Amino acid sequence: MATEPAKTAMAVLRWSATGAAVQSLVLDVDDAAITNAATHADKLGIDCPLGWPDDFLVFLQEHHAGQVVAPQEVAGRDWRRKLAYRATDRAVRERTGLTPLSVAADRIGLTAMRAAGILSRLAAEGRPVDRAGNGIVVEVYPAASLRCWGLPFRAYKGRKRRAARARH
Repeated sequence: MATEPAKTAMAVLRWSATGAAVQSLVLDVDDAAITNAATHADKLGIDCPLGWPDDFLVFLQEHHAGQVVAPQEVAGRDWRRKLAYRATDRAVRERTGLTPLSVAADRIGLTAMRAAGILSRLAAEGRPVDRAGNGIVVEVYPAASLRCWGLPFRAYKGRKRRAARARH
């Protein structure tokens, strides 16, 4: 998923006991197309954070109220990372060695805002939405998945890399 439809792609997969098969692949996908596809799916994997770090949210609320109580080591890396990365991000890093983009401190925050709108639409249509993955939506991280599957996980995106992806 990207911030705008122009750079968003959607793959529909059919899973079986032997693996997954791509049923369709669409480029330039808007929110309505994603929401519509979800009405026919068992799961909707979104390559985007589905929330913000709890500590970051508390920090923003305290900052807005003028009540930030920063630790003595406020300039310290550990404190900033606790604000910037979710428990999900830390778990991915522990398991794969890859560090996801920070939804709190990177451009992916704009994409997360778009995803939040899609989740809202799905919930309004009566679809079960649970950011922990118990509803229709699950958060995915393709680079980490590719790495776990033993496939190339760097520089795999974009039209220019289509031939490289086809080799695998």
